[in-house]
Amino acid sequence: MFDIIKFGLHISHLRKSADMTQSELADKLNLTRQTISKYERGESFPDMSILMSIADVFAIPVDSLIQAGGPTKTESQMLLHNSSTDIAVISEVLNIAPFLKPSVLDKLVEPLQSQGIDISHIIELAEYMNAKSVDALAESTDFAKTDPELIKRLIPVLNEESKFNIFERVLEGELDWRFIDMLVPYIEYIRPLVDAAILEGFCEV
Repeated sequence: MFDIIKFGLHISHLRKSADMTQSELADKLNLTRQTISKYERGESFPDMSILMSIADVFAIPVDSLIQAGGPTKTESQMLLHNSSTDIAVISEVLNIAPFLKPSVLDKLVEPLQSQGIDISHIIELAEYMNAKSVDALAESTDFAKTDPELIKRLIPVLNEESKFNIFERVLEGELDWRFIDMLVPYIEYIRPLVDAAILEGFCEV
């Protein structure tokens, strides 16, 4: 599994072996000394263009630089933005999601859906993925078999259409009517629909 601390220590080792200060490395990369410090402490991860520049400075291949963090093969592919991989092991995706662009994560939606990703993982990925991808993952989840507390945490990150889809599933009897309580704070227009559904006998009060 990729370890950003090990990766940062490797950057530090390369810099010191080249007898460079953080400021000197920062100047070569058009970055600040503070940014280099964050890389070396494992608090931040460079994007692909900066990874390539770091590799150029130290005359090493980019994949060799990434390998210092001990990634799995799939993690290495994703970190190199080779998003053509159709394998997405959720533990690996969660491990490196903070270092990936949303566009790379978006391409992993189908492989993740095929595994039956659960809501707790969707909630974790929501911070890093585009909203459309989060919604796509949520649509493939069985809400009826999920802890309501997790659903409460997921609903705020869904778009309006996905929230309304949950409401429709309640009306169709697929989901318990108590899901409406979770939706009401996040959909202003839902209250009149709930009142109408109660009058029509679709929901209990």
